[in-house]
Amino acid sequence: MEYCLAIDIGASSGRHLLGEIKDGKLAITEVYRFENGMKEQDDTLVWDVSELFENVLKGLEKCKEIGKIPKTIAIDTWGVDYVLLDKNGCELLPCVAYRDSRTQSAPEEVYKIVSQSRLYSKTGIPKQNYNTIFQLWCDKQSGKLDKASHMLLMPDYLSYKLTGVAQSEYTISTTTGLVNAQTKSWDDEIIDALGFNRLLFCPLCAPATLAGGFSDEVKERLGFDCLVLHCPSHDTASAVAACPVDDESVFISSGTWSLVGTENLYPVTDGRAMNATLSNEGGINYRYRFLKNIMGMWLFQSIRRELDKKYSYDEMMAMAMQSSFDEKIDPTDESFLAPKSMIEAVRNYLGKPDLPLQDVLSCLYHSLAKSYDNTVKEIEQIAGKAVKHISIVGGGSKDSYLNLLTKQYTGKSVSAGPVECTATGNIISQMMYSDKSLTLQNARELVKKSFNIMPV
Repeated sequence: MEYCLAIDIGASSGRHLLGEIKDGKLAITEVYRFENGMKEQDDTLVWDVSELFENVLKGLEKCKEIGKIPKTIAIDTWGVDYVLLDKNGCELLPCVAYRDSRTQSAPEEVYKIVSQSRLYSKTGIPKQNYNTIFQLWCDKQSGKLDKASHMLLMPDYLSYKLTGVAQSEYTISTTTGLVNAQTKSWDDEIIDALGFNRLLFCPLCAPATLAGGFSDEVKERLGFDCLVLHCPSHDTASAVAACPVDDESVFISSGTWSLVGTENLYPVTDGRAMNATLSNEGGINYRYRFLKNIMGMWLFQSIRRELDKKYSYDEMMAMAMQSSFDEKIDPTDESFLAPKSMIEAVRNYLGKPDLPLQDVLSCLYHSLAKSYDNTVKEIEQIAGKAVKHISIVGGGSKDSYLNLLTKQYTGKSVSAGPVECTATGNIISQMMYSDKSLTLQNARELVKKSFNIMPV
């Protein structure tokens, strides 16, 4: 039996999932799971990259323990965050997390050199304070960038740690705001204008291509070797690769973030798209994910942590359903990016300091559903598509109340699933590497046949 291993790492947890073909269907089994999260270090939010890589190795050890060694593996993670390496290939720490406040003034400083409209017209990536371009600007201002020889986004860094090969995968690289949407390569004009060293940026590799085999050190620890591939290594790009979308549908990749969008063959980089903060991110087969980033399950994750996990997500959903409160916040507002208290952030936004918890939760549900409706309308108008269906995928697709509200607010037909869409897209890209005759269309048909996709 041949196995593909998807290492799917989100901002709150990571999973190792084995994929195989059984009776003509794709079967996926979770073999290892670990918690992930930002840590506070000297008043800075950071990622513990050594712990992350250790968990990557532990999951691979688990595969050997159960006697299911994969033929290929690929890693996907969240976007924009990166690790800087010095001339000896050593990490320049700390690895600052995108929710840290250091980039607050960076956009306006960058726009004095390259205007916002110029950046958007070239890259198709809208202003978001946490974008890689602004994080790198902060590292340049601090002098940290002067010591760096390479910049590797998170999945590329973890692949480098496995193989010793430093490369940049295309889909994750488009989240930086430094890749030209037309040429699909690093934009040297922007890089030079901002004073970044071109040598920081490794050549771009397409999804479903080879990174390399394990390094000698990794082989010695694990006791086996396998091929490390580039999947669509931005987690949303992997999710969309497996998503059953067509020209009359939009996807909602629902997890820590809600990514609401459609798949285009060409970028849309005009003023209307920029003002709507719609992003043109890279996808499999060089398609474009025309989408908006909306804070999704992060809102509920933050409240649950704030309450010391006193309530399950189902209990929080039930509390929201018992409330008739439907005033709304803007889920894209930066006040919800990393507040000390999400509950207080919602109350402050609404100007209701005594708002009960169940009403806070109800507000978030209605706000997300309304923001989905607004985004679908923007996509219809700007991309010129008549949307009939919404496909909700990812872990958030299990939230039946949010799915129902999405249907009610948008008036579209809605389906939910697959839940593990990101890992599924990761795995089918590996299969496309191994079987050159497997097309994206056929791979998506395999996904439809293999998993429950339920109408709402």
